[in-house]
Amino acid sequence: MGVPKKRTSRSRRDTRRSHDALTPPNVTKCPNCQEPMVGHRVCAKCGQYKGRQVLPAKE
Repeated sequence: MGVPKKRTSRSRRDTRRSHDALTPPNVTKCPNCQEPMVGHRVCAKCGQYKGRQVLPAKE
């Protein structure tokens, strides 16, 4: 069985975990209604995507 011979230091352990952090989603303004929206998605408020009406607008 593989058993560690030496204890892993905090520095080595945390360096290994340095890429595990989550990044917040990129939020932009909708060009039609200026509401915040996630890129490459239909706007939840006005229902437009790339200048086309895709979903009925929420009122």
